[in-house]
Amino acid sequence: HTHSPSSRPRATMSRRAVIVSTARTGLTKSFRSGFNNTHGAVMQGHAIKHAIEKAGISPGDVEDVIIGCGFPEGATGMNIARNAALWAGCPVTTSGTTINRFCSSGLQAVASAAHSVMVDGVDVAIGGGVESISMVSPVASKTTVTEEKLMSEFPALWMPMIETADIVSARYGISREAQDVYSVESQRRTAAAQEAGLFKDEIVPMKATMLVTDKETGETSHKTVLADRDECNRPGTTLEALAGMNPVRSKVDPSAFITAGNASQLSDGASACVVMSEAEASRRGLQPLGAFKGFAVAGCAPDEMGIGPVFAVPRLLARHGLKVDDIDLWELNEAFAVVPLYSMQQLGIDHAKTNVNGGSIAIGHPFGMTGSRMVGHALLEGKRRGAKSAVVTMCIGGGMGAAGLFEIF
Repeated sequence: HTHSPSSRPRATMSRRAVIVSTARTGLTKSFRSGFNNTHGAVMQGHAIKHAIEKAGISPGDVEDVIIGCGFPEGATGMNIARNAALWAGCPVTTSGTTINRFCSSGLQAVASAAHSVMVDGVDVAIGGGVESISMVSPVASKTTVTEEKLMSEFPALWMPMIETADIVSARYGISREAQDVYSVESQRRTAAAQEAGLFKDEIVPMKATMLVTDKETGETSHKTVLADRDECNRPGTTLEALAGMNPVRSKVDPSAFITAGNASQLSDGASACVVMSEAEASRRGLQPLGAFKGFAVAGCAPDEMGIGPVFAVPRLLARHGLKVDDIDLWELNEAFAVVPLYSMQQLGIDHAKTNVNGGSIAIGHPFGMTGSRMVGHALLEGKRRGAKSAVVTMCIGGGMGAAGLFEIF
């Protein structure tokens, strides 16, 4: 007995996954700003709620919520995806799972949501990411437990990311000046994009209660704030200002490269993308932003994790019969300026097509959230530019790279 296409079980059909909406919080400075006392379920729930509203669907239509988180513990623990889904108003029938691939967690979540649509017959899923560096990092840093065998064979698994960036800079000859020049341009692009209102269609304003500490007395008080924009960037940043900054690790390594000015900003925030089967979007009369085409990861040495995209991108493109020049828009995470600099150099990527509205150096980098933010932004910005394809890629702690391919509608 053969099934006609319409009666075949949908889990056996190859289906296209489309992204129909994206929503995110503004990014606030970790520890000293808007979200410094906001639970992960609140930030992520807010993004999910608004992504659902933008898609024009009902919360109960969402079958599964897949959320990436760099440090899924403390205020982003207890399966934050499930909790955020419920906070957003999804019924108990909507499931949720939290996944971790450090700085690509948000991209991994969008890819996993798309896979569930393509392979398992899910009609509506959400992929997104959240990070509260403010509330989780101080706790996580005190509870790290190393393992003897791994520590002797791969000590860099526990190496601070900034040290790996210094290693990549020295090992591959990426100068401090080149990193500062790149960072000034990232700041310039972000400021210009803000001025032009290019983030307005992705940010959904959110009220939060901020913890304020009096520097003199140490007393804490609460203040209601409205997070309605990214606040980490510094418009008007000059090369002279960046050149005058001391490398963070200068005391232990006089030849260190990485400063607060050429590294990503520590920030808090959340993002969510609604993913559907193309047939379901069409049935509902929705106009998708674009389609998920594929995802690839690759491993490298933990002490040079910043070069991960150099291995993930060729793998992704080869599987789709594409070359670097076929891609119209690149989002290459600015964990540190050395990462996009080395990746663009090695892969032959045009800076004019890369991080066109700036990146994490200016905007900020809540680890698990960034990948989802980059997907949403690439699709919205791609549409404005008439671009047809985008690649979102980043390096990953522990020594990996990830890359996702998207078609822009």
